[in-house]
Amino acid sequence: MPLDISAARPDPALLDLPWSLPLQEWPTDLLAALPRGISRHVVRFAHLSGGIVAVKEIKAELARGEYQMLRTLQRLDLPCVEPLAVVSGRSDADGHPLDACLVTRHLQFSLPYRALFSQHLRADTTTRLADALAVLLTRLHLAGFFWGDVSLSNTLFRRDAGAFSAYLVDAETGELHDTLSTGQREHDLDLAQVNIAGEMMDLAAAGLLPEGLDPIAVAHEIIERYRALWQELTGDEWFEAGERWRVDERIRRLNSLGFDVDELAITTDLDGTHVHIEPKVVDAGHHSRRLLRLTGLDVEENQARRLLNDLDSYRAATDRQGDDESIVAHDWLAHIYQPTTRAVPREMRGKLEPAEVFHEILEHRWYMAERAGHDIPIEDALADYLREVLPGKPDERAVLGTDTQEQHVINQEDV
Repeated sequence: MPLDISAARPDPALLDLPWSLPLQEWPTDLLAALPRGISRHVVRFAHLSGGIVAVKEIKAELARGEYQMLRTLQRLDLPCVEPLAVVSGRSDADGHPLDACLVTRHLQFSLPYRALFSQHLRADTTTRLADALAVLLTRLHLAGFFWGDVSLSNTLFRRDAGAFSAYLVDAETGELHDTLSTGQREHDLDLAQVNIAGEMMDLAAAGLLPEGLDPIAVAHEIIERYRALWQELTGDEWFEAGERWRVDERIRRLNSLGFDVDELAITTDLDGTHVHIEPKVVDAGHHSRRLLRLTGLDVEENQARRLLNDLDSYRAATDRQGDDESIVAHDWLAHIYQPTTRAVPREMRGKLEPAEVFHEILEHRWYMAERAGHDIPIEDALADYLREVLPGKPDERAVLGTDTQEQHVINQEDV
């Protein structure tokens, strides 16, 4: 039977690997000494074209299905390993057929959970791992992905500025739907609780679980964190028509959980405003690119996110969800952003750049609204900020040696 390599971008170096040998017999000089998680299949890490790939021996039909599923998840910008190829039609030196292999790119700086716990993690680190897995499962469910085998063993973890990010490794049992039913999500949660509790008990038996940590409690905590996150992301919220600050508060909570709001769907009735926020996790630099495209403002990423949040809130407050986004952005720039930043007295314009000033005014406005319990007009927040906050700021223009009032604006025709 001829060897068959299916790949979107085939690497000729794949032909050099010893496909006529069962994976467990591959010579050590080809293999990379990386920690492996627990798997029902034989998995090896091999050197390929200057990098490292994970090779999993599996039935051809399952390998092709998982390869396509991983490619789909990648197109949806979901955290998972990158599929490279399916190698089928394998046979040994005597002509006996061998299982196919799924080849994925090794996720750099990632570790399976057992390797992390072998470093004797503190209890609070275990909590951060639980958070990462809860976020991963939530993101997958929001996209309509039913995992079917939720476990720590099927997840890789990467350190992320004191926290962890979790990535799906095994999509063999996964199914993609338009949306998931409550029953499908609950089935995944039941599987997660049983699997994770078992994995934690295994760690405890090996003396790798932090002292005093209950395996059952850890599994339960992951489920509870998922439920709280799901409610925050998908729950509806009622508030009075004048409480625009509540929209900002909801966005803040989502941002603190690592989710960025891509769309605000708002409907009104006789009693108030019914808010439903549909979140979408976006890639690095998304906000600055979007703001540049819409307004020509070239600012830092976090500043862009804050400005876009206000733009989206302005669009909802003026009931212009159906209008062209670029037109609304132009009006927001002309009626909100520019009048606010230009209101800064000339003698204080060297303290902060305009985008940072606007961000701080929005922060100041939010705190004022939180204390007052109702929305605060931006004009009132601006006046209070200019009177109480900005005068005490150091003059950053003296530090930078530049005129911070000059906002870098690029014509949209140049973008």
